[in-house]
Amino acid sequence: MIRKWVRMFNEGRENMHDEARSGRPSLVNDDLVRKVNKRVHDDKRFTIFDLSLHFPQISRTLLYDIISRHLVYWKVCARWVPKKLTEEHKKQHVACALTFLIHYHKERDSMLSHIVTGDETWVSHITPESKQQSLHWKHTGSPKWKKFKQTFSTRKIMCTLFWDRQGVLLVEFLPQGTTVNSAAYCESLKKLRHAVQNKRRGMLSATILLLHDNARPHSAAQTQDFITSFKWEQWTTSIQP
Repeated sequence: MIRKWVRMFNEGRENMHDEARSGRPSLVNDDLVRKVNKRVHDDKRFTIFDLSLHFPQISRTLLYDIISRHLVYWKVCARWVPKKLTEEHKKQHVACALTFLIHYHKERDSMLSHIVTGDETWVSHITPESKQQSLHWKHTGSPKWKKFKQTFSTRKIMCTLFWDRQGVLLVEFLPQGTTVNSAAYCESLKKLRHAVQNKRRGMLSATILLLHDNARPHSAAQTQDFITSFKWEQWTTSIQP
């Protein structure tokens, strides 16, 4: 090869780059790209291996090139949502939003001072160690550091929280091992009424708009009668399938 290049430069060659050649004809054409694109639309959870079963004459490398470079697709994870809503649930969401907008159109910002929002959540007793916090220095012969998976199901308690536009009104933790039911929620509403009376002077004499979802403890008959006795107005902000 060296002798070949020396001979070529002695004959007058000055360019070190290879000359353009026709090369092997490309198998990628518009018809193939269109067929691959149709297959992608039929099943967007495909793998390159699955795709190669439908195009056995095309290599997997070439199929990946068509997907990424010609069709400009890239794989992403599905977006997580709390729950799947039906059309009826969505209509109820829209109705709730329209009710809120109608009240706001009539009363403007004064309505926002009457809103009290509440919800429940699980709170863990401990904060798990992050991957960054578990880093440590070691030598080549040092033993590997082991990090065991921890179960937090027995290390959490239920927290009920109520707040308005000015801040938090009530934070209540239930005893460990218990969850919210109608009786417990009514007791929380009773404590909420005292918190509003102490922290928001004059708010009880006006109309209180209670925003909460329609979970069973909230929609139970006992809870509804309890809210009615307070003469509070309630809005449902989310739907439980």
